[in-house]
Amino acid sequence: MSKYIVVTGGVVSSIGKGITAASIGRILRSYGIDVTAIKIDPYLNWDSGTLNPYQHGEVFVTEDGMETDLDLGHYERFLDVELSGDSNITTGKVYSSVIDKERKGDYLGSCVQIIPHITDEIKSMIRKISSKSDADVVLVEIGGTVGDIESQPFLEAVRQLRNEEGHDNVMFVHVTYVPYLNAAGEFKTKPTQHSTKELRSTGIIPDMIICRSELSIDAPLKQKIAHFCDVERNAVINCPDVSSIYEVPLILSKENVGEYVLKRLKMESRQPDLKDWQKIVKSLKKEEPVVNIGIIGKYVELEDAYISIRESLKHAAANIGVKVHIDWINAGNSLDTNKLGGLDGLLIPGGFGERGISGKLEAVKYSIEQKVPLFGICLGMQCMVIEFARLNGFEDANSTEFDPETKNPVIDIMPEQIKVEYMGGTMRLGSYPCNVKTGTQAYEAYQKKSVDERHRHRFEFNNEYREILQEKGLIISGVSPNDLLVEMIELKDHPWFLGCQFHPEFKSRPNNAHPIFVSFMNASFENKKNKS
Repeated sequence: MSKYIVVTGGVVSSIGKGITAASIGRILRSYGIDVTAIKIDPYLNWDSGTLNPYQHGEVFVTEDGMETDLDLGHYERFLDVELSGDSNITTGKVYSSVIDKERKGDYLGSCVQIIPHITDEIKSMIRKISSKSDADVVLVEIGGTVGDIESQPFLEAVRQLRNEEGHDNVMFVHVTYVPYLNAAGEFKTKPTQHSTKELRSTGIIPDMIICRSELSIDAPLKQKIAHFCDVERNAVINCPDVSSIYEVPLILSKENVGEYVLKRLKMESRQPDLKDWQKIVKSLKKEEPVVNIGIIGKYVELEDAYISIRESLKHAAANIGVKVHIDWINAGNSLDTNKLGGLDGLLIPGGFGERGISGKLEAVKYSIEQKVPLFGICLGMQCMVIEFARLNGFEDANSTEFDPETKNPVIDIMPEQIKVEYMGGTMRLGSYPCNVKTGTQAYEAYQKKSVDERHRHRFEFNNEYREILQEKGLIISGVSPNDLLVEMIELKDHPWFLGCQFHPEFKSRPNNAHPIFVSFMNASFENKKNKS
């Protein structure tokens, strides 16, 4: 039977509940414990697919094609697992399921209510993941902040879960913020006290409090929090800001979080081994040489919009023994190509809509003319195709996403997408196979003739232009097994120019960097050395 660790948050949002939960999972993995994770999002959206990146950050895509919260990406990277779409529970999913059952008559004429019907559905979804994964421990992160009206049914559900599963099988971890007031010259614990009091008012008594802070807090302060919040002294854990999120498991391990969790959940004591993770952190903290990568996107004001790409670049840099510095370049404005001169490589990420396309096309042109390594992902690949076509006789080449009347639609909507009416969950989503052509940069990176990658798109390379663009120097290095979909493109006589229709960033791990990112980083490093 699985045991559960429920992670809640207090004081403010965005204090790192996801990283904290993932780090606890990483620590438990070091004990040889099988761990899976669930992210609960209290918003009414069914999934994250239609959320604005400015509001919610990146949309992460699972192997089975669910558009989820970005925290699932943290869980996959830290735990080195592949999670299903069921691991992201939303209010929309819960209420939709309950209404479906009500319409079918499953409740036998009962008046359908929050308690017990909604809370029972929440518990059922949590237990479903537990059953499917057969994990020893299931991490359950409840999004938002304690006190939010949206999260109340979920807090009630996990309170009931502890009663039903037993005290020894469900543990609560509360993540709070301990601010430091410069004017007073001291930390303030009142926000943590009030947050814990709010949680206790729901019937949940935290077993551990993890205190986020800008600086380290001392033992007397921990003792004060333990006293006022009624938790054991060794269950008050400090997690100050660090330079790398991958350090957090090591910090929590030093605070004996693993040992406390095993003791609290009555699990067999084992010998942890975080040596491999320590090596990963050391490699990620390398300071030189520095490779400068420019990301040309339209959501660059919020780095979380491209969080998996950012982390994948870090993984690749650590893999080859360099440090990556990222310049975030707004594609919404006309690019100042003079500023691109100091960059060793360029990356154009995915996205939707016409805004920022002109800047991305300018970056493609710059890469072709200056022989700078360029990596295009999803929409980035489509921009590479459009600009290449324009430079080779098709001045008005475009995508029908941006110009439905273009005379040369080198990028066009997928046939099965034409009649789609609803936006949510209707794209080409999830993992699909791709055949890799030998003798290409893609094959040199993968060293495989067939790979599986995750997708999220509606538009594709128009096969009507396939032959003529190949004649002009475009290389098609990856296709679907039936040869109908172009998955990867390259360019003759260019040091490194690769676009992929899929999203390789979703499968990169700190201990297993994605091969295309590694190849791109190597090419960018070579470009740096050639310039010096």
